[in-house]
Amino acid sequence: MRTVSLTLIASLAFAADWPGWRGPQHDAIVTEEPKNFPEKLTLKWKIEVGLGHASPILAAGSIYDFTRQGEQETILSIDPANGKVRWRQQYPAPYKMNGAAVSHGPGPKSTPLYADGKLYTFGIGGVLSSFDAETGKLRWRKEFSKDQPERAPTFGTATSPILDHGLLIVHIGGEKTGAMTAFDPATGNPKWTWDGDSPGYATPIVVDLGGVRQVITQTRQNIVGLEESTGKLLWKIPFTTAYEQNIVTPVVYKDTLIFSGIDKGVFAVRLNGTATPQTVWQTKDASMYMNSPVLMGDMVIGFSHLKKGQIFCLDAKSGATLWTGSPRGGDNAAMLASATTLYSLTSESKLLIAKPTSKGLGEIRQYDVADSPTWAHPVVLADGFLIKDLKSLARWTTQ
Repeated sequence: MRTVSLTLIASLAFAADWPGWRGPQHDAIVTEEPKNFPEKLTLKWKIEVGLGHASPILAAGSIYDFTRQGEQETILSIDPANGKVRWRQQYPAPYKMNGAAVSHGPGPKSTPLYADGKLYTFGIGGVLSSFDAETGKLRWRKEFSKDQPERAPTFGTATSPILDHGLLIVHIGGEKTGAMTAFDPATGNPKWTWDGDSPGYATPIVVDLGGVRQVITQTRQNIVGLEESTGKLLWKIPFTTAYEQNIVTPVVYKDTLIFSGIDKGVFAVRLNGTATPQTVWQTKDASMYMNSPVLMGDMVIGFSHLKKGQIFCLDAKSGATLWTGSPRGGDNAAMLASATTLYSLTSESKLLIAKPTSKGLGEIRQYDVADSPTWAHPVVLADGFLIKDLKSLARWTTQ
């Protein structure tokens, strides 16, 4: 048993870190993955961790999971080899769900972030915390109740924190008031704020476009680009969806940005300096609600809410529809991709493995990985997967 345990620890010590929402670059691109996909996966371990749809992360040899246990938001550090909890931190976080979102539970929904030995979490009620990742000791906490009377959007905070060039970037606030804010990660003190719109449910990305490093996201009623160093508004596209549910994380393809929203189709824009972006292409063949798409070469692959849920593939250069999958695929799919392989986890606990081309999906396997809803993104390991369901976290292996 000791030999096996040491082997597992050694293999995970060299695993690629997955430190935040959609990975290191927030683009859902997997750099390490299983070499084969057997007919069945092996359940290595499964533990109860608590409620919530925040995705687990893997960094510095530990799994971190952000959940709800009773009336407390809970952050767990977990040993990847055996599922044992290394440390647990909790704080009171009572939360009453909007009636239209009761089925999604009281969160948390935001994926934690690991950076430079520190851990950052953003609770469903808008509580931003920083912990020492090794010990779990609280470093600082911000609740924003004085500066932002509305601490969370209508259906709860879902945007995840990101860190870039020494700035911890989070969109705080609620339905009518809010501010994209860059914090000093060491102290939690704000360095700049932009209060031009309240938050949506999308997570920002940071990219160099038009000669400027920009924070780009969907807010409650707009798509915006902010200068990262100052928070200055560079451009804005008015954009609203039903019940202000702007959710989709933007995707960058070369010099274009790809966006979507419920019943808004999919469209790409190109920046001309810092002026308002110009539409390059748009299609109504697919439209994303909660899914954020992935790029595989020149293909945009996502999960459309049309036809009761189906995978689709677009030409990233032209927007032309290359193919669509079977209809009635369910409510949502959380997607990751490597250069050759698509990983798609439906909210109905089906993990699809495929090798897409411009001609079709190329399904390889489909695994049942839980017996309760799976809204959180999986983590792909060199020998399997981490899967968060309604209350539990499981490690499945291909060996």
